[in-house]
Amino acid sequence: MRAQLEKRWREEKYAVLFYSQRHYQAIRTYLKNPQANEAKLNAIIEEAKQQRLTQGSMQNACAHMWGYFKKYATASESARYKELLIQLTGDADEMRCFLAQLADKYSVTYLQNSTILQQKSFGKIVDKGYNKNEYD
Repeated sequence: MRAQLEKRWREEKYAVLFYSQRHYQAIRTYLKNPQANEAKLNAIIEEAKQQRLTQGSMQNACAHMWGYFKKYATASESARYKELLIQLTGDADEMRCFLAQLADKYSVTYLQNSTILQQKSFGKIVDKGYNKNEYD
């Protein structure tokens, strides 16, 4: 049971942070409770995803994910990240697609398994046909 909770949280952590730091903190606190259960965790996750996106919440989550790459990223990748960070709009599909490409390039399994970077969540941006090596 505990392993399922932790797996679910690993997959949803950055999606929750993307929408609401308040919910992110609430879940971290909730998971310290030995009585924590998956139904309540799922309810908090879904509530978080119903929050209105803000530039600050999106930037914060993206910065956390960028932290996995910043030591390894090329100069052009760093420049592209900074450009996309300034331009965050909508639900940041272009940034999320870019971060997913980096997760694949640098084999960051933790992020590859994160729901926020799953291709099915990108909408039309995936159809732009980004080249994985575009930012090398």
